Amino acid sequence: MKQCLVEAAEQGPTFYEIFNQFKTFNKGKKTNMIDSMLQMLEQYSNNLEDLIQEGTEELEIEKQKTEKLLSQMLPPSVVESLKKGCMVGAEGFDLVTIESIEVVDLLNDLYTFFDAIIGSHDVYKMLLSRDLYIPDRKVL
Repeated sequence: MKQCLVEAAEQGPTFYEIFNQFKTFNKGKKTNMIDSMLQMLEQYSNNLEDLIQEGTEELEIEKQKTEKLLSQMLPPSVVESLKKGCMVGAEGFDLVTIESIEVVDLLNDLYTFFDAIIGSHDVYKMLLSRDLYIPDRKVL
């Protein structure tokens, strides 16, 4: 018990070490309630470690998907700035004749127009991917 009373958990004994110490106290006798409790705690600890590892792997996969998507949509310099948490300012080019605000206004008008059309029919708006199929629905 004294070995377990340390401030940093990594300095104390593992469940396996504690379990082995209790085995030596028991000297081959029938297991008791403490042994059973230690076995359950060890199993819980191992399961928790597995869950954490699984969650970490899933998070890494999602991070890679996000980075791939960003690299497909944005220039590399913008992606790197966003990863670092920096603000990305607008850039101007002399040879460009359409201003970005005009493009945003045009897209906003288009989406508003599409929403008005959708509202007058028995349909709803949804994003489709190659893997998604919803039968018996009208999709615009």
